[in-house]
Amino acid sequence: MNYDLEKLGMTEEELFSLVDHNAVESEKIAAPKYSYWQSVFRVFFKKKINIVILVLLAVVIAFAYIYPNLVEYDKFANLMNSTAKHLRPKEAMDMFGHNIHWILGAGAAGNSTFDAVWNGARISISLAFVCGAINMTIGVIIGAIWGFSKKFDMFMMTVYNIIANIPYTLLIAVMVMLFSPSFWTMVLALTVTGWLFIAYFIRMQVIIIRDREYNLASKCLGTSTIKIAMKNILPFMTSIIVTQLAVEIPSYISYEVFLAYIGMGLSEMSLGRLIFEAESAMVTPGWEFEFWSPVAVAAIITVVLYVVGQNLGDASDPRTHM
Repeated sequence: MNYDLEKLGMTEEELFSLVDHNAVESEKIAAPKYSYWQSVFRVFFKKKINIVILVLLAVVIAFAYIYPNLVEYDKFANLMNSTAKHLRPKEAMDMFGHNIHWILGAGAAGNSTFDAVWNGARISISLAFVCGAINMTIGVIIGAIWGFSKKFDMFMMTVYNIIANIPYTLLIAVMVMLFSPSFWTMVLALTVTGWLFIAYFIRMQVIIIRDREYNLASKCLGTSTIKIAMKNILPFMTSIIVTQLAVEIPSYISYEVFLAYIGMGLSEMSLGRLIFEAESAMVTPGWEFEFWSPVAVAAIITVVLYVVGQNLGDASDPRTHM
């Protein structure tokens, strides 16, 4: 074969050069560096919708945690002013001025519905995050051990079969009734058995992958069961855990709203409490904003948290990193 060296732009010495054989260098595998979490975020942000959802989540978090600290909210500030109660947005802004506080109108006590909603959102979101952190931490650890230990499995299955037959909502309602309906009482009610169902789910996932070849090899080499669970199993289940968390956190907001709606919720002014107190406004002409505003915010928070968690769970699956 004839080569036109002028077209290639290379000299004959450059084109044909002797390569020395190096036994050490030949054993090296040329591959790009792989970072698990960099790959997770690369896949996650590849979808433009995730950026939009994250921005929406940031706005919700900012209004829930920053906005209440910047304004002084007093529910009963206009209680003695009968003309300030149950106002539509336009009526409220005409009376109190055109500002952000009155864009959702005024409530039954002449209070700003907008300010009330975001103060309530802070309590509901905090409840969801605290319960999610407690239940997921306990559930994942117990579930990992549960899936490996046969003796522990027998004991936990007995406990699970007893508790699983008690309706979860009924159990929460009883716990709330036994104690004062405060924030930490609700946390106790949602976590006292909530971790058990997560642990059972993790146990099923561990059973599926515990007998794979690399785990059997680790066991033959004398690796402890706890170390196998923590090093070999749980990292493999990151996407499963994140997906489960995406389901759990919004569910706690739903439980809180439901219990408050039936009169068994928090004593604090959470979203559920706001919905409960504005129940009559749902069917009263001109008062609808008092009811539908907290309902809409609760729905937005729940959907956004769920979508972000689900998409992050999908991105956490190493099979999507190709």
